[in-house]
Amino acid sequence: MTVRVVASEVRRLRGVRSTWVVVAGALLVNAAVAAFTAARLPDGELAVPDAVRAVAAVVPFLPLPLTALAAAVLGALSYGNETRWPGLPASRVTLGRRLGALLAKSSVVGAAAALLAVLTLGVDALAAWSALPAGVDASAVLHPSGLSSVPFAAPFAAGGPGRPLVAFVVLAVAGGWAGLLITSLVRSAVVGILLTGALPALLEPTAGLLLHRTGRNWPVWVRELVPFQYGLDLVRDAADRTAGALDGVVVVALLAPAALLVLAALLAQLRRRSL
Repeated sequence: MTVRVVASEVRRLRGVRSTWVVVAGALLVNAAVAAFTAARLPDGELAVPDAVRAVAAVVPFLPLPLTALAAAVLGALSYGNETRWPGLPASRVTLGRRLGALLAKSSVVGAAAALLAVLTLGVDALAAWSALPAGVDASAVLHPSGLSSVPFAAPFAAGGPGRPLVAFVVLAVAGGWAGLLITSLVRSAVVGILLTGALPALLEPTAGLLLHRTGRNWPVWVRELVPFQYGLDLVRDAADRTAGALDGVVVVALLAPAALLVLAALLAQLRRRSL
């Protein structure tokens, strides 16, 4: 992968109208959901979990946060554009060049997803702040003066808003990569988007059940961002302990599907003559 290949992928992603439609739609829908969520909060001091759900625009029973779904669409469109307008001529589609192009797409999509997540958090925070009822005190969580008065590391301590919001950005990047890699397997942007949205509905409960078998529960940051796991309350035991933020079993449960997806994408490239 060279700088020229990455620059070419940036121009391709930036030059397609659908990219800007997805970004604008994601920002507008996220802001609307954040404002609607904030307007329904009860009076009193704003709790950190409520603030995180409002700023992240978490919609119950969606497979992923809206921003992660938008990033998945960007990833799928990035590969879909390659199938419509190939960037590699037929005489230069060696395995090394194909893997380099796929790595360049992954880098560009990941950076775009991270930027979209950061922009979304800023827009959602403004929308949530403007829609809060008069009886809700959010000065310690959403107002800049309240955040500036605490130590730098305090928001990232256990129970603070820092960890879930960082996880939100990571989840958006993972969504973009998943959309790209799944589309590279099925070679259809529409099917790739649908599969990316469907897989979490299967993987989240499955991973949650495996954690339950080991006597664990999802970490707090997962419970605040991933809506589907709420349905697992019926099978949880009161003795299940909340896993740590970087619990080994949780890391394996989250990374194993990603590793299998990357392996499948690499094997698919070994069997093909074109990207």
